[in-house]
Amino acid sequence: MYIVVVAWLYVTLMMAVAEATNTTGTVLGAVVTFVLYGLLPVALVVYLMGSPGRRRAIKVREAAERAEARRLADIQHSGLPDADGHPSAAAEPGSVAPVRKEP
Repeated sequence: MYIVVVAWLYVTLMMAVAEATNTTGTVLGAVVTFVLYGLLPVALVVYLMGSPGRRRAIKVREAAERAEARRLADIQHSGLPDADGHPSAAAEPGSVAPVRKEP
């Protein structure tokens, strides 16, 4: 796809150069030609053609965030010891961790 973009920009650049070097042409006209025939249409086409890729990247990022949230929730409720080495309070669903007095 990018070869078409580069080719079209080359064609419009050559149109602008021809207009600027013509005896009846102006540099301002050449700039306007390059911007209106080259940059704006190419920018629009590249943006529109990139939409599916951006949408796909957003879905992948959201799926990764959901997987990370599920992984953290599983670790939190897995019954594994926490950082202090004590068993998790949610060792079993519906259970209540015993509370003891310190000796």
